[in-house]
Amino acid sequence: MSRRLDGRIAVVTGGAQGIGRASALRLARDGAAVVVMDRQADGARDTAAAIEAAGGRALALAVDCTVEAEVAAAFAEARRAFGRIDILFNNVGQSAREKATEFFQSEPETWRFVIGVSLVATLLCSRQVVPEMRERRSGKIVNMSSDTALVGDVGFADYCAAKSGVLGFTRALARELAPFQVNVNAVAPGAIRTVAHERLPKAVIDGVRNSVPMGYVGEPED
Repeated sequence: MSRRLDGRIAVVTGGAQGIGRASALRLARDGAAVVVMDRQADGARDTAAAIEAAGGRALALAVDCTVEAEVAAAFAEARRAFGRIDILFNNVGQSAREKATEFFQSEPETWRFVIGVSLVATLLCSRQVVPEMRERRSGKIVNMSSDTALVGDVGFADYCAAKSGVLGFTRALARELAPFQVNVNAVAPGAIRTVAHERLPKAVIDGVRNSVPMGYVGEPED
């Protein structure tokens, strides 16, 4: 495996499981020291332990990425541990899950939660790293969107809105930081087999699989 990220410091939010965990492990395999942030403290520690067991460097931090004070404290702790942040993967986010309904039945409280964790958290975490990346004239930010931002899913209007917001934010920030040699990109995966995905009823999972031309549900490592 390439060690192209030797000496780099990466932060992965939502790194306790799924895509976040797989990405944290891959960044570490490529040589980066990884700060694993997640509200699930045990899961974050498990990911960090797996990195360290493979010979890498990692720090696990329990943080709710929708709470500004917790975000600021976590990034301060990351800098105390590693000195700077070169890479930020804004992975944290989720849909309404079991509360998902068609929009005419939806509740504002649910919208606020989904938008908070899937969009506002991305802004809060990015705000913590942009000044130093801009001043240093280097850095990478990757934001997690979703293909639902492009195609829409019935029953997930709030999630679609949030992930569309991530795309808009990414485009704007990429233009803003391009003169400073800081790259900002988004990824928009389709169906991925995560813990949340596996909680869905079989009929829903089968429907998702059938909607993919290859009939394939991706794995977090993909």
